Amino acid sequence: MVSPRTTLLKKTLAQLAPGTELRDGLERILQGRTGALIVLGYDRTVEAIGTGGFDIAIDFTGTRLRELAKMDGAIICDRDVTRILRAGIHLMPDPSIPTEESGTRHRTAERVARQTGFPVVSVSKSMGIITIYVDGERYPLEGSQAIMARANQAIQTLERYTERLEQEFANLSALEIESDVTVRNVAATLQRLELVRRITEEIDQSVMELGVDGRMISMQLEELVLNRPDADTVLMDYLPVEPTAAALAEARGALAALDPVELADPATVARSVGLVGNGDLEHSIAPRGHRLLAGISSIPRVVADRLVDRFDGLQALMAANLEDLKAVEGIGEQRARNIRESLARMAESSLLERFM
Repeated sequence: MVSPRTTLLKKTLAQLAPGTELRDGLERILQGRTGALIVLGYDRTVEAIGTGGFDIAIDFTGTRLRELAKMDGAIICDRDVTRILRAGIHLMPDPSIPTEESGTRHRTAERVARQTGFPVVSVSKSMGIITIYVDGERYPLEGSQAIMARANQAIQTLERYTERLEQEFANLSALEIESDVTVRNVAATLQRLELVRRITEEIDQSVMELGVDGRMISMQLEELVLNRPDADTVLMDYLPVEPTAAALAEARGALAALDPVELADPATVARSVGLVGNGDLEHSIAPRGHRLLAGISSIPRVVADRLVDRFDGLQALMAANLEDLKAVEGIGEQRARNIRESLARMAESSLLERFM
């Protein structure tokens, strides 16, 4: 899995994607076997560390970037990369800023990025590579072929993960109906949900980097994630505290913070979100009913919440008769029948799938 990327890095990668003017200009620089140092932003700090050069303030195009790169010195663009503001600038960042780079251009690029907070792009003449310095990170820009190969492999992995997730949900539904859920079952479902979320995020990042070349991957990803449930429906059922927006966000954050080894351990997953039992995987646990009610498209979320508040858990909800359901605000005769029939179908379908 790739490491999470900052918002600024994601925005910068999108600006560097194939099909953009900036990427076109960088490709032209590489083809011309010249180097370049490009600062994506301008303020008083950038002005203070730059000397010489000249102001041009012209519209940005890839061709102009290529021609200006033939000169010595850095090129300064606005943050949205719509204008080239200055060229031929000699940058002198604070030499006390630490850097692990050895080449002069790369050392300057990293220090400028750290001192100004703006992304800096360095094109190596000798190595023929593009490197981005942003938010304290050094990110070598890959070619489209390498990114595409990684994205295709990730799509195949996501297909397998999604199939396993569907199996986990089917198993959890059957156990919920039988009132036989354990912490292990819930942790296994959360594990699979988090794995799917991470691989989806990785593919999203690849699509962003591919730009116009990533349309097919984007379509495949959209098909795979269409109508896919998220972790909230599970957390709302099993968190030991009231599943408020803050509680759900905290639990999602705890899952996201687990490293791959921790995520592979069901007991660690259970403890991270605070499931009852303190990591005892065989501890029995009962759902509130949010997840199954979310599967009834005709029931608004607010009505589903009222049902959960009215009945003490999923078993009581499934045992409720029409009059019990109609006593809940927002539920009339027709809606009550729909709920009863939908829950009955879910029960029958889940049990059939499990024992066939």
